[in-house]
This record gives sequence, C-alpha cells and structure tokens, in this order.
Amino acid sequence: MPRSTTRSPARPESAADGASGGPPSRLASLLYGVGLGGFVDGIVLHQLLQWHHMVSHVEDHPPTTVAGLEANTLADGLFHVLAWWCVVGGSVLTVRAWQQGRLAPTWSFHLGLVLAGWGLFNLVEGVVDHHVLGVHHVRDDIGAPLAWDLGFLALGALLLVAGWLLHRRGAQALVRRPGR
Repeated sequence: MPRSTTRSPARPESAADGASGGPPSRLASLLYGVGLGGFVDGIVLHQLLQWHHMVSHVEDHPPTTVAGLEANTLADGLFHVLAWWCVVGGSVLTVRAWQQGRLAPTWSFHLGLVLAGWGLFNLVEGVVDHHVLGVHHVRDDIGAPLAWDLGFLALGALLLVAGWLLHRRGAQALVRRPGR
C-alpha cells in the first residue's frame, strides 16, 4: 500500500519538511525570566532570609502580629501564584513555538532573555512595590532601607542589560546558522 503524501493538518508544512517556521519565541523566554525572578525573590527574600513579605510595610499588616503574618503569608502566596502563571505562560508559548516549527533558540538567546526577564521583574517590582506603593522594602528589618532598594534596582538593571547583550549574541548566531 503506497504512503500518503498529504501532511497532517496539526503539523505545519515547514515543521514536517524541517524548514524553519520562524524565529524562536522571545516572549516565552522573557516570561520564564519574570516568573523565575519572582520565585527567587519570594523564596530567598520572603521565606529564607525573611527580610520582608509582600505587604510587610503596610501599617495594618505588620508581620510582628499573628493577623499581620497571616495577611503577609496570603499576599506572598498570591505573589507566588502570579510568578507560577508567568512560568506556565512561558511553557505554553514554548510548546506552541515547537508546534509551529519555529527554530529552537540558542542557549545565549534563551538564557539572555531569561536574565533580562528577571531584571525586568526586579525593576518593575522594585519601583512599584518599594517606591510607588511603599508596601515593602528589600530590608524591612532595618532603619534605612533605601540603599537596599536602590541596590535591588541596580541588580535589576544589570540583569536586564547583561541579559539583553547575551540574547543579542544568541540572536546573531541564529542568523548565521546553516540552512537559514
């Protein structure tokens, strides 16, 4: 019996014949970075070092009372749910890119965007939570937290710039790949 030459509708032509369906997903890697950066912040700063919680600088929710600790634990949990959804979103976009037959990223393309996403997380979370809303600081357990908050922003900027530079190197390597 002869084999059929028709393509499966679930698999695009380019994926079936090995041709590129487009560049890798940048958004997927950025979402991984935002989510993993959130997990590092929540696990290291909130849980292991216990320097702050999500709303530990809010007058009604001091972490020194049982009710305040309950409110902060709930806020930390909701924060971790948001970080988890970013990682799930990155995973969904990665699988969709595979299904579309898009190129696989180089390590520097992907890791650079993960670092840039982590830096973006630090910058947005630091500006919004530490400075605009004032719901917590990097170190709520000390008298002058501004230096820690500025250091957190500097780390975010460093991660963003270094990650973007690493990503650009990986993007250039994709262009030079044979068969492109």
